[in-house]
Amino acid sequence: MHNVKAGLAMHYKITPKTEAILASNLGSGTTIYQGDNRYMLKDIFLLQNRIEIRHENKWFIRAYATNENAGNSYDAYFTALQLQSEAKSNDHWVQDYENEWARTDRLARIKALPGAPPQPTVFGAPYIQWLSDLNAFAFNNYYDTLALWHAQTQEYANGVGDTKRVPNDKPYFAPGTHEFDTAFAGITSRKTYGQKGSMFYDHSALYHAQAEYKFTPAFCDITTGANFRLYAPNSQGTIFADTNGATIRNWEFGVYAGAEKRLLNDKLKANVTMRMDKNQNFPFLFSPAASLVYQPAKEQYVRVSFSSAIRNPTLADQYLYYQTGRAILIGNRNGFNNLVTVPSLIKAFDANINFDSLEYFNVKPVVPEKVKTIEVGYRGTLFSRLYVDLGAYYSWYKDFIGYKIGLSVDTLRHSGAPEIIYNNAYRVASNSIDQVTTMGLSLGLNYYIGKYFAVITNYSYNKLDRHGSTDPLIPAYNTPENKFNVGFNARDLKHWGFNVNYKWVQGFDFEGSPQFTGHIDSYGLIDAQVNRRFPRMYSTLKLGASNVLNTMHYEVYGGPRVGRVAYVSLLIELNNM
Repeated sequence: MHNVKAGLAMHYKITPKTEAILASNLGSGTTIYQGDNRYMLKDIFLLQNRIEIRHENKWFIRAYATNENAGNSYDAYFTALQLQSEAKSNDHWVQDYENEWARTDRLARIKALPGAPPQPTVFGAPYIQWLSDLNAFAFNNYYDTLALWHAQTQEYANGVGDTKRVPNDKPYFAPGTHEFDTAFAGITSRKTYGQKGSMFYDHSALYHAQAEYKFTPAFCDITTGANFRLYAPNSQGTIFADTNGATIRNWEFGVYAGAEKRLLNDKLKANVTMRMDKNQNFPFLFSPAASLVYQPAKEQYVRVSFSSAIRNPTLADQYLYYQTGRAILIGNRNGFNNLVTVPSLIKAFDANINFDSLEYFNVKPVVPEKVKTIEVGYRGTLFSRLYVDLGAYYSWYKDFIGYKIGLSVDTLRHSGAPEIIYNNAYRVASNSIDQVTTMGLSLGLNYYIGKYFAVITNYSYNKLDRHGSTDPLIPAYNTPENKFNVGFNARDLKHWGFNVNYKWVQGFDFEGSPQFTGHIDSYGLIDAQVNRRFPRMYSTLKLGASNVLNTMHYEVYGGPRVGRVAYVSLLIELNNM
């Protein structure tokens, strides 16, 4: 991945203590990904604007807007499925493969291999188990032979197949051919699943406003504030349920107040806050918090806090409607009834269409997630050169947001014969019915060398615990258990500065959607930046890149590999001119 971003921030001073800030950031990027016969091209556009008026340490009013344009983005997975089906249907691919496998009598040849498990004399469950054992036997003992036979059979299936049976089937579209390029261009330029297209259309916008005011009576300091946010998604049915001219708008607001009091000759600082939030689709919610910070000595701080917070379901949790070709990823504002579990449907088919094997479940409408957290920590400077920041937390969640997978089926009887009709699979946003907890710690160490240089390192540990819950919710926590950074930087070095950082992330299981759930391998990256201050021009120029060595890696299972991202930034401080 190669991205270039440019940003310009302008500051204009109004009074000695009141200033207005206008900022505009324009980001664009092109991503080209190639590997394992998969191709992705993305051109994206992002515009952010912000205006803020403030009186330092007294009040501020700010507003910002974000506008997106997904450009030529598309779903790589569905594009691959559609490329395959435009050559011939999935059923025909399977039939051609099975016919060639049977014609060359591969099964009999596998059964004849030395050491193969004997075939049972009865069908049903013993036969199914034997097939599983036979597959494992061939894979573990005759992998090269099995791979050769598969390649030979695949070569036939990749051709036109049985043209007498299906004369319109085409051979596999090989990348780089005219057939591939023509089909690819058509698929990625069509918007919806119904049009057999994989294009993402995203012209969404977000608008946010916030204000805050601080009172300073003699007995304590009081802070009050409020914010409002409006989401305006526009995907024309390619991501959200805004098809056929439907418009989605979602607003939320919050108000908060807090009081801070210093005690014990300013060595102890006590703070209490209360926040109220309201989303148009959910009731009013309240979030109290309190903290104590004690300073036993100069530049030494010990903290303990209790906090509570809410997380409203995202737009995707509420309004998503996205067909992946194998399932529908869907938001959940109204709930779902009579979904069937995947294991029970498999069991019903294995039991010769047994309705009694089907297990049904309902999913309530998704609601905001609530969390309470206890945190303790220490921050201070040791030996005049070593800065330490250590913290640990424990959180427990109510209505933890994840998703559940269920199937829509119909059960029919024809002249007494049972039949199960499979309609669709759904990945539904949902809340956990059981308690979920997380715990973790973080450690940051900065060692300063002389006046200009520093070695900086930090480490974090995070762990999710479902306490043996049998709730089928998939939490999608997607947080590495261990990760750390080690860096070396310099600042104010005759107006120059630089930073070099190594980041390591431990591998973890990424839970996304039915086909995008799998393991992310551990990876390490190097980031670097150099900056130059121009005092007479009141400006700073920054040049840098993350993942300087272009170490291609996955951060999202099923997503593209991520490489180098380079950037240039120029900051001009007009208020100092």
